[in-house]
Amino acid sequence: MRNLLPLLNSPHSGGRSALTCRYRCGDACFQDVPNTSDNEYAGDVIAGALSRRSMMRAAAVVTVAAAAGTSALAGPAAPSAEAAESAATPQAGPFGRTDGARGLRFAPVAPNTTDAVTVPAGYAQNVVIRWGEPILRGAPAFDPDKQSAKAQAGQFGYNNDFLSLLPLPGEHGRQVLVANHEYTDEILMFKGYDPAKPTREQVETAWAAHGLSVVVVQEERKSGKLTPVTRHHLNRRLHTTSEFRLTGPAAGSDLLKTSADPTGTKVLGTLNNCAGGTTPWGTTLHGEENFNQYFANGSSATDKRYGISTGATERKWELFDKRFDVKQEPNEPHRQGWVVELDPYDPDSTPRKHTALGRFKHEAAQPRLTADGRPVVYMGDDERFDYFYKFVSSKRMKKGTSRAAREHNLTLLDEGTLYVAKITGDSPAAEIDGTGKLPNDGEFDGSGQWIPLATGDVSHVPGMTAEEVYVFTRLAGDKVGATKMDRPEDVEPSPRTGRVYVALTNNTDRGKPGKAGADEANPRNLNKHGQVLELAEHWDDPASDGFAWRLFLVAGDPEDPATYFAGFPKDKVSPISCPDNVAFDPHGNLWLSTDGNQLGSHDGLFGVATRGERRGELKQFLTVPKGAETCGPIIQDRRVLVAVQHPGEIDGASVEKPASVWPDGPGKLVRPSVVAVYRKDGRDIGV
Repeated sequence: MRNLLPLLNSPHSGGRSALTCRYRCGDACFQDVPNTSDNEYAGDVIAGALSRRSMMRAAAVVTVAAAAGTSALAGPAAPSAEAAESAATPQAGPFGRTDGARGLRFAPVAPNTTDAVTVPAGYAQNVVIRWGEPILRGAPAFDPDKQSAKAQAGQFGYNNDFLSLLPLPGEHGRQVLVANHEYTDEILMFKGYDPAKPTREQVETAWAAHGLSVVVVQEERKSGKLTPVTRHHLNRRLHTTSEFRLTGPAAGSDLLKTSADPTGTKVLGTLNNCAGGTTPWGTTLHGEENFNQYFANGSSATDKRYGISTGATERKWELFDKRFDVKQEPNEPHRQGWVVELDPYDPDSTPRKHTALGRFKHEAAQPRLTADGRPVVYMGDDERFDYFYKFVSSKRMKKGTSRAAREHNLTLLDEGTLYVAKITGDSPAAEIDGTGKLPNDGEFDGSGQWIPLATGDVSHVPGMTAEEVYVFTRLAGDKVGATKMDRPEDVEPSPRTGRVYVALTNNTDRGKPGKAGADEANPRNLNKHGQVLELAEHWDDPASDGFAWRLFLVAGDPEDPATYFAGFPKDKVSPISCPDNVAFDPHGNLWLSTDGNQLGSHDGLFGVATRGERRGELKQFLTVPKGAETCGPIIQDRRVLVAVQHPGEIDGASVEKPASVWPDGPGKLVRPSVVAVYRKDGRDIGV
């Protein structure tokens, strides 16, 4: 019998603190569900064009990997500043086994509430970079008592989320780390912070702490540690006042024009960058997610189903810049909510916001290539009852690193077709009762259809122009009957099989009065633990208009009958709750980070086999400190990188009353950081 920790006290769905809800998403879970459409649900049984057999036939799809082969992945360091190991003693887990699929041969970490990054026995870790560390020339060392917008603009940003690690040819042992900085916790950043009366310096410092960081890192070959190379010519900070360029079919639309930008093509800032993707042509993609929370004084006329507040915002930015006041600039929110593409190798380039990929709360955007070299990008809209999308480019990638090839490849995501998913189950509705009980055929599975929304300047949605489809993509999904999902977050196609994995984090509103009930793809009412969907495109072609699907994992306590681990024995897996980010290791195993664990333990990182006799065997690799979320995993041969986001983000916490002492110990400011984890003996991860 496995004894889990008692549930932590939290009235918030998904196990989050009220502080997280305030600063990360503007209390989204306490607002009305934006999707009030009456679309049918995945439990509706129709004659699908695909069968479960076609899922099993899905062949491998080759994708081009842009990430370096020996990069690091982060797992936070312990309370001592540069400790090589966690202060907590790694535990062998509930089963004490170190066998498993190749890449997963480690003793699983047991669920815990230790205020540290806890890793398996035999593994060590180091903090790669912390919030506030200088990365640009002239930037000062971090001083919590002397924070300023000017200083922060040259320092690593706050609340690191998505990570990408790219090769750096010609510089031995160095790689380029790119990080998203999703949002700021002002109450954990500034002493004496008054949420009702923020100062201009505090607001402008927070502006500079958002956005993206590019920083070169150096590996220490013997230990596996990574350290930043400060003031490298590729290092860069992009934030709320940096310039971005709108590209694609909606660029220049009247819907995107403001008094500051009558062209509708130049945007200041990128907001709430959550997960992202790395392209085969060597750029990074960044999803703008909960952008709505930064804009005040919205109305039904200006909101269009995105959750913009009708009053003041939490951060009060509208008091310092009119672009955050919808009354004064009604189109400014339309310039956020896109997928941003960054060229990390060109520090003078202007990042692009790709309108062809649609505007919604982008959790991620991960591409793969068709057989003829066209990118296909999969995207989730992280909202209760919202949709899952893909974009198929009409242009082929050019190989090579010449200027002509790079310039061409930066236009790949500007021309093509945007689709939304309609999912159907293959079991009778009576067998989907909302408890998570498997239907009689033994799996939650079925078929799906990609419904086209727009191609270039042509709309496929009755009553909407193409520009309206791109700017108000959620409304377009409503009109064509897309399937309401349980918060589709990160999405990742397997480099080995081509199957696509979608993390559906949770949805505690499912099945409530007046809300959509359970269906085969979202089989539990009041769903607090989430699930992972596995998708295979029709005829193994990512550009096809159909797919087969099944639930790979139904998360929660394995002792709960309403959980499922791809058929693997449930007494031999780790408990998992609220899957969020996904990634693959070199062996083809899927790795999952969690956000909002509802089982009483801190969030963590898990690996799970996707093939063979161990398919569904899930093992916990690490846990993060108090109040933190695990983000941005990268799993390579010798290292794992994770972003430890919002440590100490617990109700009642402040600079004066910290809820965590990570990463630098008592008396030091709690700081989001990137961590690398590696084996003490220098061998590959999990072998």
